[in-house]
Amino acid sequence: MYSATFIFDTKQFDADFHRLDALIAEAARQTEGYLGEEAWEDPKTGRISNVYYWESEIGMRQLIEHPNHLEAKRRYSEWLAGYQVIISQVMRTYGDKRIAHATVS
Repeated sequence: MYSATFIFDTKQFDADFHRLDALIAEAARQTEGYLGEEAWEDPKTGRISNVYYWESEIGMRQLIEHPNHLEAKRRYSEWLAGYQVIISQVMRTYGDKRIAHATVS
């Protein structure tokens, strides 16, 4: 399993940001082996983290190469004050299975 975590600080969002964000989220859902996503926001700093999960690296690469994602990468400085991407191979997941999560089978 793989995950891509996109961490960012915001500037000002506009209609183009929201349009691209929705298109990228939909594109992610259409990629091969997509498992799910989640988002987090730090209420103290406003920093946001979006995490996507895939069965393999194939779907993640499909999203990375998607035209809407490439457009957002070119234009990120219009909306973001900084970002960090973390690509991870998930070694294992566990829990009590009371939380519905993309990594719980």
